[in-house]
Amino acid sequence: MKSATPPNEHLPQCVAPEHEFTMRFTSTPRGARLARRLVSHRLDDWGHPYTTPVNETLTLITAELSANAVRHGHVPGRDFHVQLTLAEGILRIEVTDTRAEKQPSPTPLPPDSLSESGRGLHLVAALADDWGITPRPAAPGKTVWAQLRVPAGGQLVCL
Repeated sequence: MKSATPPNEHLPQCVAPEHEFTMRFTSTPRGARLARRLVSHRLDDWGHPYTTPVNETLTLITAELSANAVRHGHVPGRDFHVQLTLAEGILRIEVTDTRAEKQPSPTPLPPDSLSESGRGLHLVAALADDWGITPRPAAPGKTVWAQLRVPAGGQLVCL
């Protein structure tokens, strides 16, 4: 983990996101797959085509965070939430689940070389410019987020 910035606190109060996508998904492998696909489609719509490094990188990060939300953050009957934001040249993905007692390590432990899992947060840490974990302030659970710097698409206006 590179910092402990809470969700969306990287944005000054007067900065409005250029683009924002948010959706809830069932806490199942199908929900994780759909989250990954919709983030990739949204990035394509926002001018980052499917085969570009930005789209491929953020799609992989989304896949890892969504899979972790399903595998480690699943609470029966509760969904996980994905939010994708583009503001001031920063793409930020946030994946929120409702399981507070299962916190990922801010410094991922090295995976067992024979294990078939346990590498997701290592990938996130390697690919993202910044990432972190924050508790949900008004409900049980946590948000795991990652962000990438991309060329800014235009000027943002304070509201």
